[in-house]
Amino acid sequence: MKNEKIIVLDTETVNTLDDPFCYDVGFAVIDSKGKILEKHSYIVSEIFFFEKNLMRESVFANKLPEYWQDIKKKKRIPASIYMIKGMLWTVCERYNVKIIAAHNAAFDYRALNTTYRYISKSKHRHFFPYNVEIWDTLKMARLTFKNDIAYCEFCTKNNYITKNNQKRYTAEILYRFLTNNNSFEESHTGLEDVMIEKDIYLECLRRNPSIDGVLWKDIRYTQKNQYNQIIKKGRKNPYEK
Repeated sequence: MKNEKIIVLDTETVNTLDDPFCYDVGFAVIDSKGKILEKHSYIVSEIFFFEKNLMRESVFANKLPEYWQDIKKKKRIPASIYMIKGMLWTVCERYNVKIIAAHNAAFDYRALNTTYRYISKSKHRHFFPYNVEIWDTLKMARLTFKNDIAYCEFCTKNNYITKNNQKRYTAEILYRFLTNNNSFEESHTGLEDVMIEKDIYLECLRRNPSIDGVLWKDIRYTQKNQYNQIIKKGRKNPYEK
């Protein structure tokens, strides 16, 4: 990963787990030492402002006043899903990003694609840039800490165990372990959660430099083929209409 820049991304969603719609998207560019080169926090306007019933019924509806304050302070920027996708692509291009990582990345991947398809009425279907790999820090953590004695003891001591008697690997629990702060509570807001997920990513990579965090083995090549087809059509960026 020498001199390589990656993006760590997180979303907050409403609706069902099968059809999640994003209302909060945060991402940051980091280098191999964990330095933050650029960070972004967006409110998805089409969902946050116009799907009021879904927002009121969301798991973290109690955070809505906080979001409104953040919008007023310009801490979070309201933007259309098209603008958010455009900015993500632009940032990937600017830093030559080849990896976008997220904790439980399959969910974030599905959520952003589902939101994009819903808002565009299926006219557009793929949110992520086509020439990147999607990495999953949940997969990385399971590979890294599965046989780690200290983590096993930590989970057993604090009852961080599933019904199937397996260790839990949520971002919150992993960060509690890494920081030795068992009272830490995850923010459950996009950019703030990115800040802890980047540390999980870097720690996994530090312990195992050759770790394979790719979510789906064929996703990069599938996306790359789609990207090449778009370039052949004379469009510079996949989000161009």
